[in-house]
Amino acid sequence: MSGHSKWSTIKRAKGITDAKRGAVFTRLGNLIAIAARSGTDPALNSTLAMAIEKAKAANMPMTNIERAIKRVSDKDAAQLIEVMYEGYGPGGVGILVEVATDNLNRTYPEVKLAFSKHGGNMAEKGAVAFQFEHKGLIRVKGIGEDLLLTILDCGAEDAVEEGDETLVYSEPKALASVRDALKQAGLEVIEAELTYVPKTTIEITDANTAGKIERLMDALDDQNDVTATHVNFDIAEDIGA
Repeated sequence: MSGHSKWSTIKRAKGITDAKRGAVFTRLGNLIAIAARSGTDPALNSTLAMAIEKAKAANMPMTNIERAIKRVSDKDAAQLIEVMYEGYGPGGVGILVEVATDNLNRTYPEVKLAFSKHGGNMAEKGAVAFQFEHKGLIRVKGIGEDLLLTILDCGAEDAVEEGDETLVYSEPKALASVRDALKQAGLEVIEAELTYVPKTTIEITDANTAGKIERLMDALDDQNDVTATHVNFDIAEDIGA
């Protein structure tokens, strides 16, 4: 997929630091609680199953996972609202910010402040989203032509090698079935999730701009209500990341 942005790889590496701060558990708990609305049995709810897998991969305690699932039936618990914010960062890069919050009056100003404080600005609904495609994304261990052929036989739309992994893309509704087919074919599935893939990417070659973008992304990632960010840029390797 030509528009793939490698920033997600950097974000995964930074996730270890986030876990130490505990913020990642809040995000994962929100994702689980939202997924559980469609059913609390992961055997019957593939979205919940994938959210639980992601939480386990981040070493989230089972007590936290169970508490998040039970939240859907707790009438006293504040209800979570899913919102997608859109904005532009330094250099005109496009950024989508997914949030799950029980208080929009708290979350919106926090996200807006993160943008404005670091050289960006929020945009109207649809102003940035049209530059992305909603896709299923599965990370598979390994690379090679034989692996790619197997992946395509499993119903994937496309696949891109990155380091020692292969990124597998599917239609959003086909994510669970493609993931299961990959596992049945004996492939090692590292992670499966819904994401937004940029149709084209912007390469950032100026170190100063790159620094501003990274500070903005850090500020967004520091927000507990932010569950995911999606971008259309790559930072040139010769200026670091």
